[in-house]
Amino acid sequence: MRSGDLTPEIIGAAIKIHRKLGPGLLESAYEACLAFELDKLGLRVERQKPVPLIYEAVKLDCGFRADLVVEGRVAVELKCKEALHPVDEAQLLSHLGC
Repeated sequence: MRSGDLTPEIIGAAIKIHRKLGPGLLESAYEACLAFELDKLGLRVERQKPVPLIYEAVKLDCGFRADLVVEGRVAVELKCKEALHPVDEAQLLSHLGC
């Protein structure tokens, strides 16, 4: 596991992919490419990682799936749309348990 901020490497890889492929593909295509690029950088990447959800006495082994989890520390939620909406922020916050 690397120490320090992974943000520049993740964003740099995402920008590289966007410059080469442009807009218009499915999220799954960008996800595969980003996982590939991050792996090339030597980062451990998990795709579609199940994240448990606990509600009172109910435990779901898979409350949602994180698009990517990098180095076990950074959740990456991919969006392929022109603008983010409040529901996107709410989704991300729920993924983080906020």
